Amino acid sequence: MPMIDIYTHIFPERYFAEMSKASAGLGHLARRFRAIPPLFDLDARFRQMDGAGGDGYQQIISLPNPPIEDMAEGPTATLLARVGNDAMAELCAKHPDRFPAFVAALNLHDVEGAVAEARRAIAELGARGVQIFTNVAGRPLDDPRYAPVFAVAAEHDLPVWLHPARTSAMTDYAGEPKSRYEMWWCFGWPYETSVAMARLVFCGVFDRHPALKIVTHHCGGMIPYYDGRIGAGMAVLGSRTEDEDYSGVLASLKRPHLDYFRDFYGDTAMFGGRAGLKAGVDFFGVDHIVFATDAPLAPIRETIAAVNGLGLASAAAEQVFSGNAKKLLKM
Repeated sequence: MPMIDIYTHIFPERYFAEMSKASAGLGHLARRFRAIPPLFDLDARFRQMDGAGGDGYQQIISLPNPPIEDMAEGPTATLLARVGNDAMAELCAKHPDRFPAFVAALNLHDVEGAVAEARRAIAELGARGVQIFTNVAGRPLDDPRYAPVFAVAAEHDLPVWLHPARTSAMTDYAGEPKSRYEMWWCFGWPYETSVAMARLVFCGVFDRHPALKIVTHHCGGMIPYYDGRIGAGMAVLGSRTEDEDYSGVLASLKRPHLDYFRDFYGDTAMFGGRAGLKAGVDFFGVDHIVFATDAPLAPIRETIAAVNGLGLASAAAEQVFSGNAKKLLKM
């Protein structure tokens, strides 16, 4: 069965070199990346793709964490986005059977420039959407300054890929200086995704752009597990808060608030986990689930097995593995 892996990551050499110059503090992170050959070495990547995904398996490529906004500002950050997009476009042009499309990187420190880069990447380079992170150097995505980014995605009717971003600097306990045992990643990233989704819903982004499509990495974070807390629990939004008035938030929305969470798309990049994947399919529905592995940072073969383990009918399985991606990306 054809497979379009909608969320995979790559480090083009030119981009990695510019990133290393821009951010002297990468340290162990850079060493960790270099220890994953398929992030850089195409021969190693293609062997992995052939061995795990087999014939007909393709990848949509995007830049990995860390966010550009965490590494640089000003012209340097803008240059990083441009270099990354040019390099990914070149890879897609050279290897269209492997990489049929890429996701554009943006520098949201400069929103006007980010919109211009999104337009360039889509119109001139063939990008099939844009990637943003769940916060912009600590600022929430529902900040009005970022509204033009969602508007340009809606204008082109192409998806926004939403990637979690959080580091150990975000503590688990107020009495400690940093998050320990990599909980900032294991549980912090799903939390980041969930909060970003909620903030976008409550700020009315789907009312302003009813056809907006947002692909959430790792199957919507915590959202599929907590539909009760989100639905009935948040129906009394504001009743737990004394120092801020939330009474008008839900009333300002055109639909019941839980409905909007189902407008997001969830990907299957769950490290081969099956319980969470089933919850995601139950919550978002087969029409809003897209096949993704997070390769080469997570396993391909195990993710395919987890999707196959859902017991979907053949037509539904084809939707998940390739049909929904083709529709979203206009392929």
